[in-house]
Amino acid sequence: MPPTENARIAEIAEAMRLAREARAAVDEIPARYASGLLSLADDHRQKGDEAVYDRLAEALAGIERLYAESPEFRAVVDDPRVSRDQQMKAVMLVADQAGLDPLVRNFLGVIVNNRRLPLLPRILAAFRARLAARRGEETAEVISAVPLSDAQARAVEASLIRAGHARVRLLPRVDPAILGGLVVKIGSRLYDSSIRSRLQRLSQAMKGAA
Repeated sequence: MPPTENARIAEIAEAMRLAREARAAVDEIPARYASGLLSLADDHRQKGDEAVYDRLAEALAGIERLYAESPEFRAVVDDPRVSRDQQMKAVMLVADQAGLDPLVRNFLGVIVNNRRLPLLPRILAAFRARLAARRGEETAEVISAVPLSDAQARAVEASLIRAGHARVRLLPRVDPAILGGLVVKIGSRLYDSSIRSRLQRLSQAMKGAA
């Protein structure tokens, strides 16, 4: 093999190694923030605050829903051109309007101060995973075209339990693009009964029959 080709292969291998290290470093940041919040929650629980995990889970799930459903909030989180002061004002306004627990409010302030707000969705997901593991739960992301009623949410939870998932916590998300039905993500499993997927399968079947 010519030396120049060997050099190119070595360069590609080195680039791939650096890319893997960069991804690992980026993934470590949400994990570090999630672990920090969970440690604070553990401290509160040890001091007798038995409901702290439930309060945090509810508050952070609300922020996840807001991120999924509000283009304005997503723009504040995702747009790197938004200044830190603007981010702080927007996030604190959300915290005040939602009456968030001071622990969550302060945590969001730290994220903004450190210019990590674009990582907020991944930080929340990392915390949710760690809390679920701590409580022996599984979190199921349930995507529907319109918000689920309480009865529908209970029916989904019961179906997942029958499917072998012992302790399930639902994380609802609205996405009109699925048109109808449900998409449920739990662990490595995906249950997709959305109308969008059915139409895609029908279209593929018709192409195959043509």
